[in-house]
Amino acid sequence: MAADSEERVLIGVCDVELDRHRHQSSSLTNKVGGPPDWSPGFAREVPLCGRCEAPLAHVVQVYCPLAASPYNRTLNVFACLGSECSGLSESWRVLRSQSLEVKATPRAPPDPGPAQSATDWCESADDWGMEDDGWGGAAEESPKLERQEAAEGPSATEKGGPAEISSTLQELHLSEAGVAAPEFREFFISVMEESDLDGDDEELGHAQQLLKEYETREGVMVGDLAEDDDGSCAEEGYEKMSTRHGDIAFSRFMKRISPCPQQILRYCRGSEPLFISPPPPGMPQLLPSCGSCGGDRTFEMQLMPTLVSLLKRSDRNGKEAELEFGTVLVYTCKSSCWTSGSTKTAEEFCLVQTDPDQQLFK
Repeated sequence: MAADSEERVLIGVCDVELDRHRHQSSSLTNKVGGPPDWSPGFAREVPLCGRCEAPLAHVVQVYCPLAASPYNRTLNVFACLGSECSGLSESWRVLRSQSLEVKATPRAPPDPGPAQSATDWCESADDWGMEDDGWGGAAEESPKLERQEAAEGPSATEKGGPAEISSTLQELHLSEAGVAAPEFREFFISVMEESDLDGDDEELGHAQQLLKEYETREGVMVGDLAEDDDGSCAEEGYEKMSTRHGDIAFSRFMKRISPCPQQILRYCRGSEPLFISPPPPGMPQLLPSCGSCGGDRTFEMQLMPTLVSLLKRSDRNGKEAELEFGTVLVYTCKSSCWTSGSTKTAEEFCLVQTDPDQQLFK
């Protein structure tokens, strides 16, 4: 799928493991797994599966404020680990929380520790993100993702509006506080621009080194379709796969991600998603309106199949959880509606596509 000339796609890759003894995280942190870091003031609750009502595992947290908004803004994505629920859209949930930025009181610097530059979704010292060019003609929709700093401790939320893709989704709810939810091991997420992947990019090299270290440590092959040492192109690999699958959407997907196959997340609010298989007929009509304001939703980000190999339960000695998917497409309220002072999350919508060949990413 060709990118628009003004489109800036941001690529997330798995970085160092988040060690609670050495690192801190907050609702401003981009990460895989662990418990969600809710915005300050939100009630502590656990989302449940819309199919089996089991507590959901937290999959990924993305801090993604919008350029023209005064709010901090975070998306938390959850999934059910039940074998009969994995891969079903109704067994996934995405909750949006927002809060006004609070200026931190100056404090003494912490004790020196290991460098944590990879914990940021940024290249600069302070922030990163999209310029104010605005996808879909709305400048206020252009996001920026700022540097994450350790902040308030985690809290939790209540349900906002329902995602009305089916009667089951309309009945989704949150459990009472204190219900234990399964947890994945925590990793920080590092970011780069997709347009920077065409050359000898330092961040790509850093990501590839992290991938190799992870594969060596965990004994997991994530699947490297990037350029080989002898200069051979990844295109040969995806062409062979597309021949086997006979799927144009899949081959386009593989071609697009080939410069950085270790990507676990793609972010481009207001753009078009990268489908791993043909979208369902009448896709625009399938997207439910925002449950809070009734407005339209827009694509914001997607989880990639490489993430599956990284989702390991923290309570099972690294054993991989029973969670598989091809890509998870996240759609959010186009206006990012919010009531000032609210402490309830807004329910957004996600569409799960299964992977035509999951083993390629293991």
